[in-house]
Amino acid sequence: MENLEKGELEYKSVGKFLAAIKKEFREGKEESVKVAELKRLEQRGRMMEEFIQEFRRAARESRYEGKPLIEEFKREINRIIRRKLMETERPLTSIEQWYKCTTNLDRHWRESKRKGERLRGQQEQKKTALRQ
Repeated sequence: MENLEKGELEYKSVGKFLAAIKKEFREGKEESVKVAELKRLEQRGRMMEEFIQEFRRAARESRYEGKPLIEEFKREINRIIRRKLMETERPLTSIEQWYKCTTNLDRHWRESKRKGERLRGQQEQKKTALRQ
């Protein structure tokens, strides 16, 4: 479109010109839909791997990259994991680092949660046995 505005681009037919205009506006619409989808995502209780897969799909066509993409990702993940990663001595600088570190932390967090539940269950069993 910039070349057309500068008068540097010529179309051989009106049909080709209209097709180019439709393509230009359709791509912008698709991009804004993907940006909205990206902003709507949340990890909630899902495993990080599942969330990252969906996030990557939405990010691919949103044209977000670099710091804006990282900021969107940080906003949408588990707040405990986000806080731990933001408090590290060496800040993460790429989205791939964020994917890798959040996946690892999510796994450890879930395992710790399972162990804590198991320990609480064992403690309750001991208390019940002592009462009897």
